[in-house]
Amino acid sequence: MKTLLPFVLVFVGLNTGKADILVIEGKYQNKNILVQNSFVSNGVGYCAKEVRVNGNITTDETNSNAFEIDLKALKLTYGQNVLIEIQHMKGCVPKVLNMEDLTPRPTFETIALNLNTEGLLNWTSKNESGVLPYIVEQFKWNKWIPVGEVDGIGSAEIHAYSFKVTLHSGTNKFRIRQKGLNSEVKVSKDVTVKSKIDKPSYDILSDKKSIDFTSETAYEVYDIYGINLMKGFSNKINISRLNPGNYYLCYDNSTVNFSK
Repeated sequence: MKTLLPFVLVFVGLNTGKADILVIEGKYQNKNILVQNSFVSNGVGYCAKEVRVNGNITTDETNSNAFEIDLKALKLTYGQNVLIEIQHMKGCVPKVLNMEDLTPRPTFETIALNLNTEGLLNWTSKNESGVLPYIVEQFKWNKWIPVGEVDGIGSAEIHAYSFKVTLHSGTNKFRIRQKGLNSEVKVSKDVTVKSKIDKPSYDILSDKKSIDFTSETAYEVYDIYGINLMKGFSNKINISRLNPGNYYLCYDNSTVNFSK
């Protein structure tokens, strides 16, 4: 799964030899940015000298030990790309106190969510505040399991998405979820469909080296402490390396015990 980068922070040297630029990128979230400023190394004057937002010089007062970059005054739209450049003297770096306020939040609203018997999950949503992945989750084995993801477009307009899921026998339940910074999560209502797939059966061979299913299925194997040892999608599981003992087998939409 891809890792979301909530902001980008880089240092760019200027040709003047007297200053550097602190660069911050993100999405406007209706909040201003707070900067802690310090004195330059010789104690005369403050570190930050100039602020640009999306290439335009702002009127923010930098001649103090703390200042605010007034993004609201720039009449940006919610979710708009923001590029902040803080020019500062060499030997010191201003400290941005709330960079997380430039990161997208899970704000989507689901307009429609449906799933057909072929396993095609479709949804339309609006009011996305930035590019975040939609995580598709399936409920089975008494828990919600991530089964895939689709990148959100990240704007407030209505957008349509789809994802092909793998169904198991009986009733299938799915939902979509987005996760932002600091574990902020938003989930949709779930959607269900009853599949026409036959439930596979399984057999543990007498030599205890494999578990054979009558058809391909998603599976997970756990020890008695709940530690996941194996997972995959197949019609056979090689268990030759498992130590003698008791285990849990999750397959299709069932959980059973087995011993080796």
